[in-house]
Amino acid sequence: MIEAYRLVAQRTDIPLHLGVTEAGLTRVGTIKSAVGIGTLLSEGIGDTIRVSLTDEPVKEVEVGKEILRSLGLATRNVELIACPTCGRLEIDLFGIMAELEKRLEGVKKPVKVAVLGCVVNGPGEASDADIGIAAGKGVGILYRKGVMVKKVKESEIVDVIVEEVHNFQPEN
Repeated sequence: MIEAYRLVAQRTDIPLHLGVTEAGLTRVGTIKSAVGIGTLLSEGIGDTIRVSLTDEPVKEVEVGKEILRSLGLATRNVELIACPTCGRLEIDLFGIMAELEKRLEGVKKPVKVAVLGCVVNGPGEASDADIGIAAGKGVGILYRKGVMVKKVKESEIVDVIVEEVHNFQPEN
């Protein structure tokens, strides 16, 4: 698919519609679409996109939007960042992130939220976000635009972040 579009783009300037039609189920289809469509868009090839998944059409649209956002071609709403987890993880990161994703769904603000589960890499990553938590052993340190704000209990992290997001004022 990538090679075919590259060849067509070399030979014509007509608008090109990008899509990976055999993508398949959500997990694999998302990866194939992100690689195929994303590669071409990053090379300046493509004018419209279509993500095809064996899933609800709404998921196709969300994957397409995320591909565009990841390339800086569309405005991002809430961006959730979390560590990839390792042996230093000291909080229920999976539970916290799942709850944040659910509670922040539909919030239309360009805000970067980072939740890190250890005290080694957490402070740097959390302070780089608009709103961040660097956590360890049942507590987290809240950062707002790089400034350490307060300590919060693990059980309060989701509520504190949701409140911070709702109070967040994006820069113009």
